[in-house]
Amino acid sequence: MLPLLDQLAFPAIRRGHLEALQINLTYRCNQRCLHCHVNAGPTRTEAMTDESLALLHRVIDAHPVHTLDLTGGAPEMHPRFREIVVHARREGLRVIDRCNLTILGEPGYEDLAEFLAEQGVEVTASLPCYSRDNVDKQRGDGVFDASIKGLQRLNALGYGQDGSELILNLVYNPQGPRLPPPQAALEADYKRHLLEDFGIHFNHLLTITNQPIARFGSTLVSKGQFNDYMQLLRDSYRPENLEGLMCRSLVSVDWQGYLYDCDFNQMLELPLQLQGQLIGRERAHLRDLLDGQLDGNPIVTRDHCFACTAGQGSSCGGALND
Repeated sequence: MLPLLDQLAFPAIRRGHLEALQINLTYRCNQRCLHCHVNAGPTRTEAMTDESLALLHRVIDAHPVHTLDLTGGAPEMHPRFREIVVHARREGLRVIDRCNLTILGEPGYEDLAEFLAEQGVEVTASLPCYSRDNVDKQRGDGVFDASIKGLQRLNALGYGQDGSELILNLVYNPQGPRLPPPQAALEADYKRHLLEDFGIHFNHLLTITNQPIARFGSTLVSKGQFNDYMQLLRDSYRPENLEGLMCRSLVSVDWQGYLYDCDFNQMLELPLQLQGQLIGRERAHLRDLLDGQLDGNPIVTRDHCFACTAGQGSSCGGALND
């Protein structure tokens, strides 16, 4: 048994080589999911400014990153989403769209799926269960049926099909204060059920542990489950997961262009630290990536980081060890 809640501090870790930029384009979303760690929803208005977008293009052109990971909210609801995608793909970057699937059927987005396919964008789509009741409970009435229609539309364009270069990954989040089940076994269940029931194909299932922050954290507190969940995360700590943490190779960028070690730190307003480089400033910004390097930089950690090292581990790319 590992030490009790107040005796185990998350270990100090440092960055490796920067490989990916994860851009939170907007907090606006057509959904309002219970597990959402950014509190996104239809009434949020925050969106990346033209000034920050111009800097983003300069960073893409100047910095040797190979992946642009677009998230939100619903990133597609940013008015310049397509421009960002086209620029990044022209520069040879792998582009990931963190898609909620239902956006594909919203008015004004009727041709979005075709655009993603034409640009060769990798779609990573939220589908917390293959059961209608479970999905609608977590994400709202009608979300499951709309998600299935979105997946079928992507399949028709070649996404997730054998021999196709169009990658379609699904994301699973547990319902409630528990760790995800083993990723490989759950992926097999998803593939069987979705194929048998709806004729749907996809490439991989990514299991992600719910973070005890924002909307999900507030729900845990209101139900008196927060301390027990944190103890579960600490008790499930596995040091072998440290090496694969996404914060070692990814930088999270908020809608104002400020930098964070991960999307979760962004929501907690824990900015990336650039020792000795932020003269007269409190937060690192996209402009700091134009010339600076982050290799060896200390990563800002807090108790929520135990969610990424618990059990099989968790990252934006799914389980770290399965």
